[in-house]
Amino acid sequence: MNLLERLILHSRRRSPWLYHVNSGACNGCDIELSACLTPRYDVEQLGIRLQGSPRHADILVISGPVTRNSLEALQTVYAQVLEPKVVVALGSCPASCNVFAGSPVVVGPLERYLPVDVYVPGCPPRPDAIIEGIVRATAILAAKPARQTEKEAVQ
Repeated sequence: MNLLERLILHSRRRSPWLYHVNSGACNGCDIELSACLTPRYDVEQLGIRLQGSPRHADILVISGPVTRNSLEALQTVYAQVLEPKVVVALGSCPASCNVFAGSPVVVGPLERYLPVDVYVPGCPPRPDAIIEGIVRATAILAAKPARQTEKEAVQ
């Protein structure tokens, strides 16, 4: 492992970047995630930043049950996050569809379509629970092997 790869691995452990996707939620979880960014909780002091592009993110945070309209976009966004990546299911909806279960537009819980690494329970979860989930996701991310370079993949 060269110096640049070690630097990237160290940075990933110390400053995970998030990308948030609402896959059909009521926005309760989204508001609580936004509260984590305010001065009261200030997750940026831990190096955690919300990114505007999935290509810059390490952790994908998904709220809401998976709907027919969001499924394809959700899979596209997941594919755009580079390896290694971690998926955090935010709230009860991604885990069980919660009050949306049985709706004709809901196609199921998140784990049916994407691998979920961390569940943050609650409807909506409190900001401190969200921060704890992101810290767990960061630990999982640090334990995953770094992505291979093209040269290593060929050998």
